[in-house]
Amino acid sequence: MAPLLDSIRSAQDLRRMSPAELESLAAEIREYLIQTLSRTGGHLGPNLGVVELSLALHIVFNTPEDKITMDVSHQAYIHKLLTGRRENFATIRQAGGLNGFMLRTESEHDAYGAGHAGTAISAALGMAVARDLKGEHNHVIAVAGDAAFTNGISYEALNNIAEQTKRLIVVLNDNEWSIDRNVGAIAGYFHRIVTNERYKHLHDSAARLIERFGGKAVMHVARKAEEAAKGILWPSMFFEEFGLKYYGPIDGHNLPLLIETFKFLKTENKPVLLHILTQKGKGFQPALDGQKKFHGLGPYDPETGETKPAGQVTYSEVFANTLVDLANEDDKIVAITAAMPNGTGLDLFRPHHPKRYFDVGIAEEHAVIFAAGMATQGFKPVCAIYSTFLQRAFDCIVHDVCLQKLPVVFCMDRAGLSGDDGPTHHGLFDIGYLRDIPDIVLMAPKDEDELADMMLTAFQIPGPSAIRYPRGVVTGVARKPRPALLPIGKAEVLQPGPAQGADIAIFGLGPMIPMAQELAALLHQDGFSAAVINPRFIKPLDLEVIAAYARRSAAIVTFEDHARSGGFGSAMLEALSQLGLNTPVVYIGWPDQFIEHGKVDQLRAKYGLTARAALTQLLPYLVEVRRQNRVAI
Repeated sequence: MAPLLDSIRSAQDLRRMSPAELESLAAEIREYLIQTLSRTGGHLGPNLGVVELSLALHIVFNTPEDKITMDVSHQAYIHKLLTGRRENFATIRQAGGLNGFMLRTESEHDAYGAGHAGTAISAALGMAVARDLKGEHNHVIAVAGDAAFTNGISYEALNNIAEQTKRLIVVLNDNEWSIDRNVGAIAGYFHRIVTNERYKHLHDSAARLIERFGGKAVMHVARKAEEAAKGILWPSMFFEEFGLKYYGPIDGHNLPLLIETFKFLKTENKPVLLHILTQKGKGFQPALDGQKKFHGLGPYDPETGETKPAGQVTYSEVFANTLVDLANEDDKIVAITAAMPNGTGLDLFRPHHPKRYFDVGIAEEHAVIFAAGMATQGFKPVCAIYSTFLQRAFDCIVHDVCLQKLPVVFCMDRAGLSGDDGPTHHGLFDIGYLRDIPDIVLMAPKDEDELADMMLTAFQIPGPSAIRYPRGVVTGVARKPRPALLPIGKAEVLQPGPAQGADIAIFGLGPMIPMAQELAALLHQDGFSAAVINPRFIKPLDLEVIAAYARRSAAIVTFEDHARSGGFGSAMLEALSQLGLNTPVVYIGWPDQFIEHGKVDQLRAKYGLTARAALTQLLPYLVEVRRQNRVAI
């Protein structure tokens, strides 16, 4: 007999299944996810937790007519399996394959593309209001995890729902986790609801009634009982103050209960919020034991959950360990993360300085302004936030930090391409959105040793500074016993070239230095001279070094793991114009488009971020060098 999952071509197939078959299908989906993602990697834990929820949504609602948004949408794997993408699912997060998040261009069933938290409710409200204006009657459902309710955008949306539409379903998927365990008052509030014995007894009774009898009448009785209980327990329920009818909490793994509840909620003529309780990683013990690890990971053993041993140090770890050492010597240093202690490495800092570690939840704007407030009081805050997520706090960086010249250090992990996570997570725009801000110092280390130097240097700068460094393992260079201060705005000449001047001057930004050195070697093979410069500073630029090489070279090459528009190459062109020089610049970076997911080396080859691609672009200038007899033929 063929597996049940193979028989699913659309939601109609789900609706023909018996309750027992649906339970078997849920177990089959979990096993399929465990086996498939063991080869590709991906967001295993979040998807194991929403199997029943995804099935219930597709049984009760009809996509693409009905619209489902998911906050972040890394938990949309089951949704993809149920909407015609089963045959391609093994390609998820692979080059040319399915995206790891909802993607509007991938399927008409993906109503809204996402990859950052806090967007699901606002987008769903926009869809609901558009539906109302068009006089249509489809349903709109927003699925948001409890972690999304630490994000301010969610509350901006909640504040507008009741005034702007009469029909919207918000599902609060409560599993107590984002990537790390959720923090703050909202997490505590949800926990108090869930653990209150009187409320739990009431909902267990209501659930039994619905399972036994079903239908609107029983739900109405349960609703009246809930209102009475809430009047005793909470004089003013949080969500009801926003104008949403609150239902729950109910068991998010009880498929019959979820189906009956959604059928009832379809009949409501008022915005509603359904609070469900799920278990992240359900059905796979290693994922239950290692919630952070199995939120998103690479290939693993499907039996034991063990990942392939890395055996290599990452930039995140070097950042965190250096910060520990610096904080040991300076009690004014504090570390701030926005729900990413594991991803940024700050979980290594926390045990050493727990009182100087702050996780503010998924609230990047608050993190930056919070840091600004601490800086006004003489502290030295470090905001460790991925490049892609720091985009959300741009105004706060400008208005609250830089305008006031406050000494906040932004450490931007995942700067550059983020590989399998795709365009929502690539850090390709931070130079563009930071270098135009007055008074900020912007740095990019070529290796882990220089990262430590830049961190020490940042704490000596009287105003704001930022350091961008890549995802992944370090270069493996020998580390100095202690970091060294760097002169602000001074580049490092790694290969000076001949005394009379190099034919080509190559500036490799940060981790692109090896590519710059590879190009220099290719030029040498062809009889040309080349200089290799490590800029270190994107702002301020070393105008002295730039001028010296621009005057003595036929062309300048810049390599950067960033969008070409507004990036380091653009800054080089501006500097040459400022200096009154017209030396040609070949600037190698990512094109003016959103880059898909895939392995970094594959994408670099596809888009021309290679030494040989740069050599091809240099050919006209090399011909001119030879024409002037600067190189013997």
